[in-house]
Amino acid sequence: MAHLLEVEDLKQYFPIRTGFFKRRPLKAVDGVSFYIKEGETLGLVGESGCGKTTVGRSVLHLYKPTGGTVRYRGVPITADNIQEHRRQMQIVFQDPYSSLNPRMTVSDIVGEALDIHRLYSNRNERQDRINELLQLVGLNADHARRYAHEFSGGQRQRIGIARALAVTPEFIVCDEPVSALDVSIQAQIINTFEDLQERLGLAYLFIAHDLMVVKHISHRIAVMYLGRIVEIASSTELVNHPAHPYTRSLISAIPIPDPDTARTRTRIVLEGDVPSPLDVPSGCAFRTRCPYATEQCAQQAPPLAEIAPGHQAACWHLP
Repeated sequence: MAHLLEVEDLKQYFPIRTGFFKRRPLKAVDGVSFYIKEGETLGLVGESGCGKTTVGRSVLHLYKPTGGTVRYRGVPITADNIQEHRRQMQIVFQDPYSSLNPRMTVSDIVGEALDIHRLYSNRNERQDRINELLQLVGLNADHARRYAHEFSGGQRQRIGIARALAVTPEFIVCDEPVSALDVSIQAQIINTFEDLQERLGLAYLFIAHDLMVVKHISHRIAVMYLGRIVEIASSTELVNHPAHPYTRSLISAIPIPDPDTARTRTRIVLEGDVPSPLDVPSGCAFRTRCPYATEQCAQQAPPLAEIAPGHQAACWHLP
């Protein structure tokens, strides 16, 4: 299976004013590398502020990357050719309440991409395509004439998904698409994403902070901490055999419905707070909270090393 998307040493720094005539770089993403195959879902997890959303937006060049390379089907994406890739690469935003224009009908919201790329020959064909997209995501043609504020959160997110599908993309960045929804609605939206992937062969970068949601939908999972990927593996391998101390802490926090099993499990509680991206610790960024940290961790950042086929982790003291 070919690599649809390849990200190599991606960096995204934002200049932050820290005083009169003083600026410092906020390293939101600092040397991230991964790939996504055709029809595959890569889950990206981590605490709030670790740079997950910035990765997704930088891949799509919604933020111009500070450094690194993003290749789509082997072709490096640049500011000069990004418009050629817009139809293949789309995004579903986190908040369905703020990502839809309240002054536009659903027909106009979904049809806007059709208008920009001129994907119809007459008005009837345009409306037929809009109706088809709405049905594809679990809505119906009657919804096309209504406004976004008339819908529930789950329905609004379906409208956002239909908008992303309008240009028949191959790859979609799903930027925490269920985090703003009720738990009962989350399952419906996740099932919609899975059905669309099976029917249309879509590839996803699925960004979330809920590890169980990501495990359910993803083929592989990458764990981020302070702008860097600290572990990446298949979803079952990562959950069953976590190697990095940070990953083990995240997995120990997953609720277990069986009270007997939950009582026998040891919860790994990290000490301290996440450092500011403006003042990232030297060496390994996780060392200030890691119980295994040594002088080596302070001096040099560990590289992502393969510890099993398809399983990589960045730590000097792997088990």
